[in-house]
Amino acid sequence: MLRTLSFARLWTGNTASGLATWALPFILGLAVLERSLSAVDLGIVLAARTVGFLVAVPVAGVLADRHSRRQVVLWAGLLAGFATPLITVGMGRSVPLMAVAAAIVGVGQGACRPAFQALTAEVITEDRRQQANAAMTLAVRVTTLVAPGLTALLAVVASTSVLVIGTGVLWLGVALTPPRGTFTPPPAATRTHFFGDFADGLREARRHPWFLAGLGALTAVIATGYSATGVVLPLVSRDRYDSEAVLAGGLTAYTLGALAGAVVISRWRPRRQGWAALIGLGCYGFAPLSLLLPVHPAFVIAAYAVAGLGIELFNVPWFTATQREVEPGKLARVSSLDFLFSYGLAPAGLAFIAPAIGELGAGPVLAACAVVCFAAPAAAALVPSSRDFHVQRDADTTPIKNV
Repeated sequence: MLRTLSFARLWTGNTASGLATWALPFILGLAVLERSLSAVDLGIVLAARTVGFLVAVPVAGVLADRHSRRQVVLWAGLLAGFATPLITVGMGRSVPLMAVAAAIVGVGQGACRPAFQALTAEVITEDRRQQANAAMTLAVRVTTLVAPGLTALLAVVASTSVLVIGTGVLWLGVALTPPRGTFTPPPAATRTHFFGDFADGLREARRHPWFLAGLGALTAVIATGYSATGVVLPLVSRDRYDSEAVLAGGLTAYTLGALAGAVVISRWRPRRQGWAALIGLGCYGFAPLSLLLPVHPAFVIAAYAVAGLGIELFNVPWFTATQREVEPGKLARVSSLDFLFSYGLAPAGLAFIAPAIGELGAGPVLAACAVVCFAAPAAAALVPSSRDFHVQRDADTTPIKNV
């Protein structure tokens, strides 16, 4: 795929975006260790970035369907790139300034996501999109694996402020790297107001029952299983196994499993791609289940590897089907709904799960989350069009008559 110049540019921009996104929390974590930032201040700054992301995603979805997707990425990258140095200006001096700058960076991050999804459909032909999406998600997983170690290595030779500014340089690369697409924006005279365009995106999403069912299942898994394991894994590693090795092993196994999943799905074409993807999503239930049961640490690590494998067996066909099935002029808006609900509810899940564990204990919460992770994809699979992530319409089945 990277032999194609247009995709290589798109992949490079997406990878730079992922690296900048994942590196910033680790860099600011170093600032906490240096005592130039408190843990509470770090939480405020990262929360502000998340708020910026959530605000920008639906707005960017509308803008990317109104204008050139390339232009949306350009302005989003420039916005994040020029706001990043303000984080260093406020470090140790003004937390409100850091929070505002982080929120702007989050806006740039959120604006890129639906635009990149739509650009992939423009740049890559339909028969190669599954490979392209696998390559894109492979880059994200490698970034997740590499960012912490690379940050620690660079911290030996550079200050925290320089590293933060380095993420801003990455955002400038995001702005300038992606290629131009083939999408022709609609004439200004045909556009409605913002909420009207957003409502059109909602109506387009409703035309695809498999999308609504899959999005509901994905949101349920992330808001429950992902949140619960994020809170409980460190506790189980410390209290049950008396070692941080299980925490490190589980997180590493998850990323390596996801890498393997991206490689497998780049070539594998299951006969019922929707059902296969939902089975993969349901595999996340093994992660909370392994934390619930008193098993050997190897089982916990293996469960996380299976969860990572399954999540990519879902993600890649999911993105590919969305790009194939959704009307091109509404693709960015529908993709924005995907990111808004699935990733947007993750913080809400964390906010609910932690108190629930404190009130009920980890066991009942993990059991409930495991049930949700298994049951939600199974329920989504009952929707007829979920079998292939495709709605069978009259045009698909009506034979063409000879004239």
